Amino acid sequence: MRFLMKTDYYQDIRLFKYRSTFFWYLALVVGCLFLPKILDEYMLSQLTFICIYAVAGVGLMLLTGFTGQISMGHAAFLAIGSYTSAVLTAKGVPFLLALPASGVTAALVGIVIGRPILHLTGLYLAIATMGAAFIIEEILVRWESVTNGNMGMMVDAPTIFGFGFDTEIRFFYLSLAVLIIVLLLAKNILRSPTGRAFIAIRDSEIAAEAMGINLASFKTQSFAISAFFTGIAGSLYAHKIFFINPESYTIMQSIELLAIVIIGGLGSLHGAVYGSIFFIFLPQLIIISKDYLPTFVQDQTGLQPALFGLLIILVMLFEPMGIYGRWLKTKFYFEWFPLYKKDSFKREKKYQKAERH
Repeated sequence: MRFLMKTDYYQDIRLFKYRSTFFWYLALVVGCLFLPKILDEYMLSQLTFICIYAVAGVGLMLLTGFTGQISMGHAAFLAIGSYTSAVLTAKGVPFLLALPASGVTAALVGIVIGRPILHLTGLYLAIATMGAAFIIEEILVRWESVTNGNMGMMVDAPTIFGFGFDTEIRFFYLSLAVLIIVLLLAKNILRSPTGRAFIAIRDSEIAAEAMGINLASFKTQSFAISAFFTGIAGSLYAHKIFFINPESYTIMQSIELLAIVIIGGLGSLHGAVYGSIFFIFLPQLIIISKDYLPTFVQDQTGLQPALFGLLIILVMLFEPMGIYGRWLKTKFYFEWFPLYKKDSFKREKKYQKAERH
């Protein structure tokens, strides 16, 4: 167990809590750079999808995990980012400009949508975001002069300064670089007064408002930042799959994004990455495990959505902190053994009675 003698307030908001943490993350990044040397193209493609979904997961994590606002329509911002990047690059705009433009466009739409609906909470907010997603999906279908409607659009491989990311290895490095930048941006946002305001709103809106936090303003900021990161992921997603149409961004994809942050661990940027890893490799686990399941189960369709639903229920019931939370508990157990107490991670419901209306 390590003890850190704190002599300055700013030590609580350091980018890395311990000096050794930086070197562990650096070693992880270096290890990822060498992965293309030992993995085949299929596995490299799966790792690329993990990076893309992790970027989208970070966006939704800021909104749901750190601000406490549930969104059931984030696939719409993924679609906005995809179509913005596809349209701009098709018109000759460099990918280096189309990528941030995708995020900005999604953020602007997020502000327009978020401002009127973010005074809602809980189930009502989830339904409102789902309705907004249906509206955006319908716009993509009807605006044929730009989106080509249900016929969809072809998307070329991205190019930066004449260097094409047209192979699995190159696109993996691009996605990994974007993920690292997004994680650093999100971490710095959470260290800022804005990020601490998000967390205060999540813990108790009444207490946050009593401290002078403008709920409408900060909720809208959270929604816009979340949409920005999801739009960035949408741009990468479009250039990865090379073809997009409105049917690629349904309510099911919104549920999958929500499942990623819940299963990975709400309230943690690590959870967005862990949830993405689990989401991408779950189909592989299903394929492997099918040989050991009864015949009537093997023949059933929709096994993956059913497992996602079951896992969300099990995580909410038995492990609210998700995969990352389980890792923290295991690590804490070995650090404090034999002084570990079973209720060390028991959540205190300090504001439960005060929040009732």
